Amino acid sequence: MSPLRPLLPALMAMACLLVGAPLRAAPSPAALEAALNDPAPTSLATVFEPGPGFALTELEARRAALRERFPDLRWQVASGTPLNDGRPTLEITVRGSRQEGPTRYRMVANELVALQSHGDRFNGQDVIRESSLVRSGSKDLAVTLLVPDAVLTGQRYDLDVVVDEPLDGAVLAGAVAAVTPRQLAQSAMPELQLEALGAGGIFKTVQAPSDPGSQTWAVLLVHPDGIVTATKRVRVVAGKAALAP
Repeated sequence: MSPLRPLLPALMAMACLLVGAPLRAAPSPAALEAALNDPAPTSLATVFEPGPGFALTELEARRAALRERFPDLRWQVASGTPLNDGRPTLEITVRGSRQEGPTRYRMVANELVALQSHGDRFNGQDVIRESSLVRSGSKDLAVTLLVPDAVLTGQRYDLDVVVDEPLDGAVLAGAVAAVTPRQLAQSAMPELQLEALGAGGIFKTVQAPSDPGSQTWAVLLVHPDGIVTATKRVRVVAGKAALAP
């Protein structure tokens, strides 16, 4: 299995709802964390309810598939800083690892969301920030994703992935590609063609689409100390006020 395969299910298992009714009497962060970590197949039904375009059974299936890839998967949920419009947010982190032959893969994904609820269950969310990293090797290669959380429609922006430690003569290879909406819907990944990198990372300028929405990028870095794969979601907004919601 490619080390890229677990990345999108990790994010999509946390970000698959649509914006719904205003937040009221919502489950606590502790209740959401407990439901996410409960292996029972129907545990998410205690904090989520179906909504337009959202099937709870699909969310449960994605979480089950993710647990198969990372048996020690654990979620952490904490209150975040409220948005400018007063909506509360949650910081969601998921960590897991798996062993493939002699190689151990370690995953961490982070998401900031504004969740909506109907009664005492969540029925929607607005994803503010989202990224993930999977590393292999005997140590965690220090990598920084210098990618904005939000950009304006049509804007050109930098997409940089930097290896924080000196290469000291090591050969570094990498690739980056956009994940299409169809690939997101199918939990598929783009083809990534590795190229030798002349500097300590990937430095690329890309352009946002002309319509509001989002872009998701997939990154692959190969270093003598291990492999790093990453995804990053970038919100595409029409006005400057929406850059920092």
